[in-house]
Amino acid sequence: MTAYSAGLLLFRPDTAEVLIAHMGGPFWQRKQAGAWSIPKGEYDPASEDPLAAAEREFEEELGLTPPAGERVELGEFRYSSGKRLRVFALDADGFALVGMRFGQFSLEWPPHSGRRESFPEVDRAEWVRIDDARELLVAAQRPVLDALAPHLDD
Repeated sequence: MTAYSAGLLLFRPDTAEVLIAHMGGPFWQRKQAGAWSIPKGEYDPASEDPLAAAEREFEEELGLTPPAGERVELGEFRYSSGKRLRVFALDADGFALVGMRFGQFSLEWPPHSGRRESFPEVDRAEWVRIDDARELLVAAQRPVLDALAPHLDD
């Protein structure tokens, strides 16, 4: 069964920066390249609008309300696993990362220990230059930066 996710990519056109988040949990703790993501999460396309899901997931992951402004759909991007990611972009020049509260998930840790630990879904979020974001993002999300490029030249 295909999994669907939706994400909200905030960008600053004047400085060519995007807001991305470092994935939380023990597996990603010491990784940088390929360990960052657009704030996003799963939704059921039969019962939820993808833009509404993207905004909900942004709030759940970062604890911040997305700023006002026009949302631009960048398209749907497919992971090698078959998962589909729908991304919306928002010019968020001046948006401050104040008061972030990261959502949590539970995981058996250490593996096979029988103990469940709670970890943040993401452990930090930062404005990153697009050139740097290309290396930091998980591979399946890198094409999103190409789809964003025309919106930086406005």
